[in-house]
Amino acid sequence: MKRTILTDIEGTTSSIAFVKDVLFPYARRALPAFVRRHGDEPQVRKWLDAAALDIGGVSSDECIVEVLQQWIDQDRKHTALKALQGMIWRAGYEAADFHAHVYPDAAQALRQWHAAGHPLYVYSSGSVPAQRLFFAHTEAGDLTPLFSGYFDTEVGGKREAQSYRNILTAIGREPGEVLFLSDVVEELDAAREAGLDTVLLDRPQDYPQPRTGEAAHGHRRVTSFAEIQPAA
Repeated sequence: MKRTILTDIEGTTSSIAFVKDVLFPYARRALPAFVRRHGDEPQVRKWLDAAALDIGGVSSDECIVEVLQQWIDQDRKHTALKALQGMIWRAGYEAADFHAHVYPDAAQALRQWHAAGHPLYVYSSGSVPAQRLFFAHTEAGDLTPLFSGYFDTEVGGKREAQSYRNILTAIGREPGEVLFLSDVVEELDAAREAGLDTVLLDRPQDYPQPRTGEAAHGHRRVTSFAEIQPAA
């Protein structure tokens, strides 16, 4: 079997600016009205209650929304927030309010790797539904047929080695058979601890100061997907 590719999204396949400047503000603005309209629906209530539990059992939806907006501002990787954001982004994508940014080199490489028989998976802090929406509505078209599966923080935090072991179990691969791509050195450290091969994406658009030498923690560094050879 060809080597499996596990990729991050933000800063790896796609620009950090799109997430920070488009997706996050959109969700922040839409959150109050979304909760007013859908707060009693079971799939929404589940995540509002999960957020409330983490902030001391606050019962007021208005208070929960304020805290969720603070978490957006802090870029907090909370599973409840990510799930609710995903629901809000669905409406935005379906209304064509925006399209997801994907670097052209990433879209081209992903298509080539898929055609060559490399299984492709995504591991992102965004919820799995949000990941599917993202890749279904990119500037390069619908990329979801390229991927065999998606993982979010329900398998564990991205800076924890056990999370990558959980993914290996789920996809039935040995550590050395999987290549993990990310722009976050600490995530790559955790993946390497679990035995995965790693590549650091150090895109000038996202990281004007190159991360070379000790800053790369020994991970192979590239600035584009075009430099990655999955079989190597």
